[in-house]
Amino acid sequence: MNQETFKNTVFVLKDKLYRFANRFLEHQEDAYDLVQEVMLKLWEQRSQLERIQNVEAFSMQMVRNLAYNKVDKLGRQAKYLNQLPADIQPEQYPSLTKELVLKMIDALPEKQRLVMYLRDIEEYEIIDIAEMAQLEENAVRVNLSRARTTVRENLTKVFEYEKRRIG
Repeated sequence: MNQETFKNTVFVLKDKLYRFANRFLEHQEDAYDLVQEVMLKLWEQRSQLERIQNVEAFSMQMVRNLAYNKVDKLGRQAKYLNQLPADIQPEQYPSLTKELVLKMIDALPEKQRLVMYLRDIEEYEIIDIAEMAQLEENAVRVNLSRARTTVRENLTKVFEYEKRRIG
């Protein structure tokens, strides 16, 4: 694979990979560094990339694996404890529904979080998610359904609580 082909097939994925990495990592700079690391590794493996059917899925897997390694290194618990910005108070959540939904997605179990993010945020197809997450298509559907149900139930609880507080 030459430089032009790499630029047109792999480098164009950098923004998507950054958004994906940013969902796992606490700091945007870490996500940016991780994507640079992935791009460098892909460039070093460019001769072998031609044998890969779906370079995008392969790249997403690399980002996911490196992000998990980084999160494990820093400690998963610390990431979630420091997740809420200091200026966001719990009573402000109904006006911050998008942020609330993203926080709820982040609180899901690993597979559900990954599947819901790829499907509902990045809008990947089920078959592509199955390949990226190395799951069966039915497992993707089950995890997606469970994730959506959990988020829906939690949102309902928050809104019912707010409705009772106001009323």
